Amino acid sequence: MTTRIATVRTAVLRTSLASAALLLAGGVALAAATDRFQAFTTETARRVAVHRRPPDLPAVTLENQSGARFTLADLRGKWLLVDFIYTRCPTFCTVLGGDFAQLERQLAGPIAQERMQLLSISFDPTQDPPAQLTAYLKRFGGQDRGWQAARPLTAGGLQSLTAAFGVTIIPDRLGGYTHNAAIHLVDPEGRLVDIFDLGDLDRIRGTILRKLGQ
Repeated sequence: MTTRIATVRTAVLRTSLASAALLLAGGVALAAATDRFQAFTTETARRVAVHRRPPDLPAVTLENQSGARFTLADLRGKWLLVDFIYTRCPTFCTVLGGDFAQLERQLAGPIAQERMQLLSISFDPTQDPPAQLTAYLKRFGGQDRGWQAARPLTAGGLQSLTAAFGVTIIPDRLGGYTHNAAIHLVDPEGRLVDIFDLGDLDRIRGTILRKLGQ
């Protein structure tokens, strides 16, 4: 009887040690795969990567609502808030437009000082010529000086921008798109340095004012 009890105890101990080893190995693998438990989703991983190593953004030519052409490099020296939209979008882009309208009013001082600007980039350039971009801004009361809407002029330019910002766009087979939505902060050196959730206006405004020393 004593021998049987000892055998059972030994088996339980071995099972416990094996389970602990598997948990440890799994934890190590998970930590490696999720950047020490910081990145459990693609979106979180994108934000962790931006904070760790802010990427330089490509000098893609854009056309704004007035037909003027420029690149992100032309806007260096200013803090930029950038979002990605398409003007026919009935969901996320409407929320983004409302957020940008509020931020344009709340950050009117730095905008007037030409220390910052808002930029909405369309990822549906064939459907969003300047007239559509103008209508999008007017829908939310956007002002040309503080908030521009623009589109890339080439498919390659669009691909470069979405890759640099980490924006995912998938046609929904209904004429629209499914896409991740966020507000991106670009520093005066032209690097993507932060990504904010929709509606997180207090944090966005506070971050901008803090970086401007206000």
